[in-house]
Amino acid sequence: MTAQPIRGGTPTGGMSADRYSGQFANQSINGQRVFLVDDDPSVVRGLSRLLRAAGFEVSGFQSAPAYLDSRDNDVPGCAILDVAVGEFHGLDLLQAKARDGYARPTIFITGNSDIATGIRAMKVGAIDFLVKPICEEVLIAAVQEAMARDREARAQACTRSAVSTRLSKLTPRERDVLAKVVQGRLNKQIAADLDIAEKTVKFHRGRLMRKMNVRSVAELMRITMGETSESAGTL
Repeated sequence: MTAQPIRGGTPTGGMSADRYSGQFANQSINGQRVFLVDDDPSVVRGLSRLLRAAGFEVSGFQSAPAYLDSRDNDVPGCAILDVAVGEFHGLDLLQAKARDGYARPTIFITGNSDIATGIRAMKVGAIDFLVKPICEEVLIAAVQEAMARDREARAQACTRSAVSTRLSKLTPRERDVLAKVVQGRLNKQIAADLDIAEKTVKFHRGRLMRKMNVRSVAELMRITMGETSESAGTL
């Protein structure tokens, strides 16, 4: 199948976005949504129609303030941002969302082949930098990748939150023991380091393992190394 370019949201060559209807299963997983920002109404309409035909949920915005005011950081998905949206630069929008709590995976689109801007976009983590007219298959593939990255990032954030909650339930002494355990210290060594009895180390170690909901030291190290390294001053 030949990739069809899109200009102003309308496929060329007489092809219609309707050709995607039924070709893809519903690709929006767990409420994932594409947030499309472009100050050209025809682009918003055309790309929204294409993406919905491909199975994605879409929210379209024709101004940067409307997108920034949407308060949608908790909604999973990705963003498609025009490099220039009115007086705003797409990279500024991405950074503003990051300051607001979460910069979802972003695809930049532009009517100008600006290599310098493309390089900047990729350096700040853009999924892709597409020049109009945009090939439909390329855009859909980029959105699929962005959605996958968003799912992974949110799953990792959920795991970190769960680990942090478990860590918060540890007593100061259990946190002392935990810090030594993840360093690979043996019970006898931990007892000497903390100036406590070895049986006391075993007691706290057993309690912290239960609180952290792990069965092995390897599992404990896997889920806590990032958290404990960030909190090294308090462990």
